[in-house]
Amino acid sequence: MAGRFDLETTTLAQLLADPEAKAVIDDVVPELPHHPMIGFVKNMPLDQLLKMAGGQVPADTVAELTQRIGAL
Repeated sequence: MAGRFDLETTTLAQLLADPEAKAVIDDVVPELPHHPMIGFVKNMPLDQLLKMAGGQVPADTVAELTQRIGAL
């Protein structure tokens, strides 16, 4: 069964507005909601944002974040 969020279309703002998704983000990448560039990227789908981040986010962190949000 697919989760509630399609990471190719669900924006970071939508995830941050959801208490369960925000809790995952806060646990896996706690600096993300407070990053200085958040205003520029919050309306991007999470998948696109993670690709744009390139090597700034370790692959294991990306995998954990996408797995846990995908499971919601």
